[in-house]
Amino acid sequence: MGIKVTQSKGVTTLEIARPEKKNALNRPMYEAMTEALHIAAADKQVRAVLITGQPGVFSAGNDLQDFANHPPSGTASPVIRFQNALLHFDKPVIAAVTGLAVGIGTTMLLHCDLVYVSADARMSLPFVTLGLVPEFAASVLLPRLIGHAKAAEILMLGEPFTGAQAVEFGIANAALPAEEVLPHARRMAERFSELPPRAVRETKQLLRAAQRASAAQAMRAETALYIELLRGPETKEALAAFFQKRKPDFSKFK
Repeated sequence: MGIKVTQSKGVTTLEIARPEKKNALNRPMYEAMTEALHIAAADKQVRAVLITGQPGVFSAGNDLQDFANHPPSGTASPVIRFQNALLHFDKPVIAAVTGLAVGIGTTMLLHCDLVYVSADARMSLPFVTLGLVPEFAASVLLPRLIGHAKAAEILMLGEPFTGAQAVEFGIANAALPAEEVLPHARRMAERFSELPPRAVRETKQLLRAAQRASAAQAMRAETALYIELLRGPETKEALAAFFQKRKPDFSKFK
């Protein structure tokens, strides 16, 4: 399935485990993560969720073959259900990121409470290069963190950035040597088992309340445009070029 779910010391760990595809996410993987979040939310023994990938790769984003064959069509789509589950999850979410984090592999970090990365992690949001718009409220959350100018470079030009830059931007808490990222993130996640759970949940709610409202609104607008553009000629050209391993030609589009 590509998602391994384990529970230990009050922490549910979601491990993205599809290394042969650089942890690209498909519909069954989104469904598995959504189900795991719902179960963790209802389980009183779970005090935090830890999301991690494989050594050297967090996630290459959407599986473009699955994406092309089964594009999201509305709020019932697995990817949208996962986004809403993470957006409204009321317990702490910690991410451990090494290596590649592309597309939703980066945008999901904006909805985590603590993020630890390898200094040389490579992050990018290449939505426009695929003929699409940003998703998961990145169009609102990223400019708030780093300002319009830098967000425009990342979202409109698809400029990549490193784990060290993610800390500078306020996306991540700390950049560590790759081998220390997951153990450190796990230690931080386990600390929530020693804290009063309601106080933690209420504090997260206070921290996230304003952001959740604007993020939900942004996600609705992004999703509508995303689905519209997904059916359009620019995305068809971008995906065809990707599968044919050639440079896309957007010269005929206005």
